[in-house]
Amino acid sequence: MKNAGQLSRRQILAAAGFAGLAALTGCGGDDGGDSKDLSKKRNGAMKEYRAGQRFKAAKPLTFSLLNLSNPVYPPKDDWLFWKELTKRTGVTFETTDVPYSDYEKKRSLLIGAGDAPLLLPKTYPGQETPFVSSGSVLAVSEYVELMPNFRDKVRRWKLQPEVDSLRQSDGRYYLLPGLHERVKANYSLALRTDVLDRLGLSRPSTLDQVADVFRAIRAEYPDRYPFSDRWNQPEPAGALLGYVGQAHGVRAGWSYLNTSWDAEGEEFVFTGATDEYRQMIEYLRNLVDEKLVDPEGFTQSDDDAVKKLLSERSFAISANPQELVQNYRYNLQRQVDGATIEMIPAPLGPAGPVVLGGSRLENGMMIAGDALKRDDFVALMQFVDWLWYSDEGQEFTKWGVEGVTYTTSGGRYRVADGISLMGSDPGAPEDLQKDYGFHNGVFSYGGSWELVSSSFGPDEQRFQDAMSGREQLPVDPAHPLQSVEQEQATLWDTPLRDHVRQNTLQFILGKRPLSEWDAYVTELKAKNLDRLIDLHNKAYDRFRKEHG
Repeated sequence: MKNAGQLSRRQILAAAGFAGLAALTGCGGDDGGDSKDLSKKRNGAMKEYRAGQRFKAAKPLTFSLLNLSNPVYPPKDDWLFWKELTKRTGVTFETTDVPYSDYEKKRSLLIGAGDAPLLLPKTYPGQETPFVSSGSVLAVSEYVELMPNFRDKVRRWKLQPEVDSLRQSDGRYYLLPGLHERVKANYSLALRTDVLDRLGLSRPSTLDQVADVFRAIRAEYPDRYPFSDRWNQPEPAGALLGYVGQAHGVRAGWSYLNTSWDAEGEEFVFTGATDEYRQMIEYLRNLVDEKLVDPEGFTQSDDDAVKKLLSERSFAISANPQELVQNYRYNLQRQVDGATIEMIPAPLGPAGPVVLGGSRLENGMMIAGDALKRDDFVALMQFVDWLWYSDEGQEFTKWGVEGVTYTTSGGRYRVADGISLMGSDPGAPEDLQKDYGFHNGVFSYGGSWELVSSSFGPDEQRFQDAMSGREQLPVDPAHPLQSVEQEQATLWDTPLRDHVRQNTLQFILGKRPLSEWDAYVTELKAKNLDRLIDLHNKAYDRFRKEHG
């Protein structure tokens, strides 16, 4: 691996749904049509490359990569991942390593300056939109005929509506998303279960029960907040609002979108002004008013939130399975005698047992527009297809080298002796992520349920089993904006989103009374709420009339 510099991350955005838009471009469900002559862009490419076949470059190739430097496993030049990747494929990465906290900003700066690496992973649906009009990123939908594994998974897993939801006003999409065979939930609430057991409290399954548990903990520890949260950058309470919003049937936090489809009214509405969004705010506001939630939990750093948990100044925190095991449980057991902590299934609310639509797409890959000028463009697309979308490539990025980093028996994967994965063996001298570079979120995501679930510990298995039975809300109907409309929508979208974000926090923290909700909606209207929604509804009507 060659390291070309330094660069980060997070806001889960879902794209506005453009299902079925393939008809506009004449590509059909496969997006296979392309009239461009690629005959002079095949340097290093395989003459015949098919799904299930390993990519091997016809000559050594080097591709530049924007590489998120995860603080849990910062990149090392001697990782087996780099060496084995070159051995198997003939490809070497030249990386620009960027810290987690700076990734999105640095990515935008590099793209804007025309200095972006070829491959731009860790891009969430919707984050590619600002770069479309300039031609800075590739219209990947025009070249997926070079990616047989990608197309095969989209077809077999019936993901075309979700992929179509990424299409821009020109009918093309510019992001290769991570693809999941099944919905995989990530975030929920973790609770000190030893405290619950001592107080005779059951694990809560609804938002109301969560509040009751917090009240009981507060009564026992009146000088402490039961819940103090994290994940406030770049979106305050990004994870918390996500799963509390989902319980109300509305996108919030990392998944927030200004537009939401009202199936009953058959029209798009403004998310941040809906009754469901207000109900979500009211729920959290009541928790703050009762001193059940730490107000600092909506703005503090991750480190401060975790320190409060470990020092027993709080007893609950948002979690994902990795943080639960590697961080919370591991450190609590070392610092607090007898402490236990578990992550519950996302609490249910007024919307019932649902998960948000489009959840089978994950962060994915943008490719720099300049890639098309290269004589090894075809090889680049074949390589991306193998590493990120083939069964073999996904197994490699997740588990590594069989017999060296992992073994299999009866269809089950197991890290090799002396190696730990996400706390599976705290006493092991080596770690699959830190010391070998596998199970790295830049490369390892999505895939078949068999592969995705192969690394689940008992906690995550229970969590995912509970979440998998919930109904996925439908993807928004197609409503592609024309180029002029998209430009106008972008101008309105950001100020509206910022106003929602600021006021969501003010309402929850009590800095603005909920009696001013109507005034807040009026302020949104002054920022072109109605015009934005009208634009989306007209686009929906136009598409429906033209394409049925």
